[in-house]
Amino acid sequence: MAIGEDPVSRSLITRVADVQTLLRERLWLQVLVGMALGIGLGLLLSPSSGWVSAQTSSVITSWLALPGQAFLASIKFVVVPLVLASVIRGIAAGENPEIVGGIGVRTLIFFILTTICAVLIGLLCAYLIVPGSLIDPTQIAAGTTPSSPAPAGTAAGTDISRGPPNLSEVPRQIVSLVPTNLLTSLVQGEMLHIVIGSAILGIAMLGLPSAQSKPVLDVLGGLQAVCMVIVKWVLRFAPLAVFGLMADVSSRVGLKAIAGMGAYVATVIAGLLILLGLYLLIVMILARRSPIVFLGQIREVLLLAFSTSSSAAVMPLTLQVAEEKLKVPSSVSRFVIPLGTTINMGGTALYQAVATIFLAQVFGIDIGPMGIMLIVVMAVGAAIGSPGTPGVGIVILASILETVGVPSSGIVLIVGVDRILDMCRTAVNVCGDLVASTVISANYEAVAEPSPV
Repeated sequence: MAIGEDPVSRSLITRVADVQTLLRERLWLQVLVGMALGIGLGLLLSPSSGWVSAQTSSVITSWLALPGQAFLASIKFVVVPLVLASVIRGIAAGENPEIVGGIGVRTLIFFILTTICAVLIGLLCAYLIVPGSLIDPTQIAAGTTPSSPAPAGTAAGTDISRGPPNLSEVPRQIVSLVPTNLLTSLVQGEMLHIVIGSAILGIAMLGLPSAQSKPVLDVLGGLQAVCMVIVKWVLRFAPLAVFGLMADVSSRVGLKAIAGMGAYVATVIAGLLILLGLYLLIVMILARRSPIVFLGQIREVLLLAFSTSSSAAVMPLTLQVAEEKLKVPSSVSRFVIPLGTTINMGGTALYQAVATIFLAQVFGIDIGPMGIMLIVVMAVGAAIGSPGTPGVGIVILASILETVGVPSSGIVLIVGVDRILDMCRTAVNVCGDLVASTVISANYEAVAEPSPV
């Protein structure tokens, strides 16, 4: 039996029909319509419009936002078990530690290098366009902040109140990456620890006889299937969720602030388009494929990723596209895609770099060369440790801002347009996962082929 072709290993990809139904129903178009209607209603309900009082507006919009808050909570609820099961099964399906090791090294190198490139692209766009020069910092008013993000020190797993770590602390922080209690990491949602712990368990399972590993794979396969049923339920409410969230945010931010954010939105989207072009260039050079054909083959999954803002939710369709349209071997795709869904966040890292420089420009703060280095390091590290769920980027951004000395109160400026940018960067993140699996599979024969005796 070929590697990765056993019936057990296909339990996740068999759920793809549930996700494809959303494409046939044009979920992405419904989301765009919901977004436009939400912004329009939010502006009408804004106290500045004079139609309703501030108290009435707050009550109405808080109820409108209820489906959106439930949507975000549901995605976060399902992503931890889905990633745990997917990473373990993605590694265990390889059946050969040497192959997994070869693929793993290449995959990690690809993810790290492209994420660094993404951050540099974001910094370049922010400094060339200078979007912060068009914003009045007095727009940042007390009381306009939406639900406060998590404490900055918890977003990236560091204590920002102590400032940047010195060299003597680096060994301790490296050791802290190894999970000491996987159950605690699962409860607290520490995604980097979950990925590392899952990888350790998956590699350990490669050394077990198939009779012993199969029951575990069966359980994990069932867990994946259950998670995808929940995902199918949740995604049905995506248009309503976007409508409510956009109405809530736009009612508090107002038309003037949203219009003033146009340059910032254009900067992020320009950076994402450049990053997308870089991915297509990599496909053309390293995988020897036509970028136009490649983009046509993956367009469905990109549309769904755009609609849901969750790379984890579209993982089944990403796997199917990789294996059936891009002809990526299953033993490669089922390792690279689940891993990339969790740690390959090039679009998110780019956005965080642009947002940090943008807010520094708004406040008139000079980041300096050392601050730029910190942004690169923290954005790459945060991208690796962030889950593929909606809205997580805005939480992680708080830690980066505080570390480089930019007031995190500036987040109230960008949160109004974050939903739009979240959808765009998620599509780019998923494209990066598919590019990685395609490039790795192009050299798969050399990795899988045993060395001559």
